[in-house]
Amino acid sequence: MAVNQALAAVLEDMAKMMELLGENSFRASAHARAARTVEGLAEDVSTLAGDKARLTSLDGIGSGMADKIVEFCTTGRIADYDAMKAKVPAGLLEIMQVPGCGPKTVKAMWEAGITDIAGLKRAIEDGSLLKLPRMGEKAVAKIKEALVFAAASGQRTWLGKAAAAAEVFVSRLKELAGVVRVEPAGSLRRGKDTIGDIDILVSIEDGTEKQMAAHAHAVAEAFRSTPGVVQVIASGEGKSSVRYSLDGGQGRWKPEPNPEKGESLPPTPPGGPSIQVDLRVLPRASFGSAMMYFTGSKEHNVRLRERAIKMGYTLNEWGLFPLDGNEKPPQQRGVKPVASETEEAVFKALGLPWIPPTAREDRGELDHQGPWKLVDLSDIKAELHSHTTASDGALSIVELAEEAKRRGFHTIAVTDHSQSSSIANGLKPDRLRRHIAAVKEADEQVKGITILAGSEVDILADGSLDYKDELLEQLDVVVASPHAGLTQDPATATKRLLKAISHPLVHILGHPTGRLVLRRPGLSPDMAELFAAGREHGVAMEINAHWMRLDLRDLHVRAAMDAGCLFAIDCDVHERDDFDNLRYGVATGQRGWLTAERCINTWSAAKLHKWLKAKGRGGT
Repeated sequence: MAVNQALAAVLEDMAKMMELLGENSFRASAHARAARTVEGLAEDVSTLAGDKARLTSLDGIGSGMADKIVEFCTTGRIADYDAMKAKVPAGLLEIMQVPGCGPKTVKAMWEAGITDIAGLKRAIEDGSLLKLPRMGEKAVAKIKEALVFAAASGQRTWLGKAAAAAEVFVSRLKELAGVVRVEPAGSLRRGKDTIGDIDILVSIEDGTEKQMAAHAHAVAEAFRSTPGVVQVIASGEGKSSVRYSLDGGQGRWKPEPNPEKGESLPPTPPGGPSIQVDLRVLPRASFGSAMMYFTGSKEHNVRLRERAIKMGYTLNEWGLFPLDGNEKPPQQRGVKPVASETEEAVFKALGLPWIPPTAREDRGELDHQGPWKLVDLSDIKAELHSHTTASDGALSIVELAEEAKRRGFHTIAVTDHSQSSSIANGLKPDRLRRHIAAVKEADEQVKGITILAGSEVDILADGSLDYKDELLEQLDVVVASPHAGLTQDPATATKRLLKAISHPLVHILGHPTGRLVLRRPGLSPDMAELFAAGREHGVAMEINAHWMRLDLRDLHVRAAMDAGCLFAIDCDVHERDDFDNLRYGVATGQRGWLTAERCINTWSAAKLHKWLKAKGRGGT
């Protein structure tokens, strides 16, 4: 939502300016945390401006912060923000986006007269940057490299693209002698919808110092020479960094944006799109603690370290150690860790159950009681949103069903596009009737799986559906989705989607906002109203699993869970490989703490089909 995003950006900038001004670090952290809370709200924060009690009930929002939020929502400004902006050159915030330029470093730059990117580049070229504290040749070279690739480094890429890139490295490195385990970490492991860079952790087997050094050397060499690497940024036995080339393909979404639909494309960096990949080679004994450290998130790790200190420990990437007051890192002093080899062991020592990586975002996960029971990839047994050659898919009905059966599904719903989606070869009513008959014929032909006749029905601009009720009644599954009119104002979008949700023949609200990740924002309806209506009418909220959509997004899933909604995780299948995207939808569900019982794709065939039939007759 526009207000939430604008306020979150202001609070985040306030946190950064406080650090630059040398103000209390706790105040800066409080503003950064409030920014995350506001950004994560499923409702427009301005609707809460008149209820300070509700504001202060939000995570990280105290009385003073609530006053700032009310001030922004009523005036569009925050006086403290304006006062800080008058003191801090705007270019410093841009410098802080450059890897290697933390608050202390940027403050030193400011004191030396460097106040923007142009000034930073001049200081690098004339050598004056080397005179600043903590600015050795390696540090300067790292910043210079980051500036050269600023377009790529400051740009995030799609989860699916990053996962494919990571798999190239994982597959190559896990075959090497002496390698025990290879895993991606960072935001990729947490399943974020966009990825800044990729962390790859490698554990090598125990042995003599010489043997372990040889294994580490072989891993680093193989990593740096991986096909597709376009530049080696840093080279070492334990640590290496490269840039890896990404192809520009975006599946069925063409790379050319449509400005009329609010679409855009990020600028192409020099040499084409690429992503930084970092390697860490570790002994088996510290792999668990390193995985925790490099998985993050930063905020989650801060909470863990705070908990460790309260329990008399210190936690870092090498393990959980007794806190003894010595400033020298314990691993450098030969101190034996309390736990380090596995994440489970470290969490247990901290009095916590193992927390799924997808839940490590400092959103209350340390207060979660008991074991985690989030939806898992293996739980999904049905695909309820798919397309065939009848509209814009690549598979016939039978081919689609056979592929779903091969993947262990008990049900596949054929939901080709409705008539208004002319660009997707949407079906006119007569074609749909013939298509329904063809689906039923295929259901008789293909044994071992149920094939349902459905449609992805466009939600028109006024909220009405693209087919008349007498035709919708003939369908087993109705997925109602917005495809056009995705720049409507929030109030109009809310009214439009509420009308579709309240339709008695709608089973699933498909990709509710219509966003495309890094391409277009889509609709910004009042999500709280949608979720309340979804629960009331028994309509499942879709998590569209394609990495270009991931809609609902994770924060919406969490809010819809709290509202008591049902969910559908669907691949929106157009071609065979689209089934592989299921893992991204599941990860998004996990990030919103979705449980299997609330996801209709996990239900038994009998339970699912009973629900569909009841809902199709206007029941719940």
